[in-house]
Amino acid sequence: MNCHEAMPLLPAYSDGELDPVQSAAIEQHVFGCADCTVRRDELASLRSRIRSEVPYYTAPPALHARVKAALARATDAPPPERPARDRWRWLTAGALAGSAATIFAWFVGSAVLDWQVGTDLVAETVANHARATLGNRLTDVASSDRHTVKPWLSSRLDYSPPVMDFSADGLPLAGGRLDYLDGHPVATLVYRYREHTIDVFVRPATGGKPAPSPATATLRGFNVAHATGTGMEWWGVSDVSADVLQSLVARLARGPE
Repeated sequence: MNCHEAMPLLPAYSDGELDPVQSAAIEQHVFGCADCTVRRDELASLRSRIRSEVPYYTAPPALHARVKAALARATDAPPPERPARDRWRWLTAGALAGSAATIFAWFVGSAVLDWQVGTDLVAETVANHARATLGNRLTDVASSDRHTVKPWLSSRLDYSPPVMDFSADGLPLAGGRLDYLDGHPVATLVYRYREHTIDVFVRPATGGKPAPSPATATLRGFNVAHATGTGMEWWGVSDVSADVLQSLVARLARGPE
């Protein structure tokens, strides 16, 4: 096995998805290839970081109950009447089986969608921040100039997010990227504070009065601050201290001073 053959197989090897013969061939090649050894170690490190740092969500008991109820409804349906003519037996049996599968899929799909709609956006912001950090994709447009970041984001969204730089206060703008919240694309402003990275997700507010001060939460070691103001909704997430994050989100929500 050479590098050209081994490289595409290394991700599957790292996840334990190869058969014993392929695994042995990969191991033999990696033993004598420095480049493939480095790639193997990178994949192992990434897998370890994902397991330890990316949020893992367990389905709540309510979802388990709804799926079990859907299974019971699908399996307890009365058997169909036997068709009068045998030559149609295979057709009607297939149609009934397809209908049962469709009904079951609808019940399960509804249960999953209802659960997803009710999930906390705090968890989604943390997951987005962790994924961007691990994937080394914090910015799509890297610039401290708000006149560069704002047009880039506005041209790719159906709204124009306010963009501010606080370099004078030790919170320089590092750039921006497109991300998703609640299934919709949103602007993400990226700030730096000392050795920390702060993501601020910005989207149009859906209504309601601006919060007097950002609400804060902590999830898996990350702080999250939320506020509304200047017609926008602001979600900040970082491993920076809660007071620094809260202050930044509050300034963004107030707008230019």
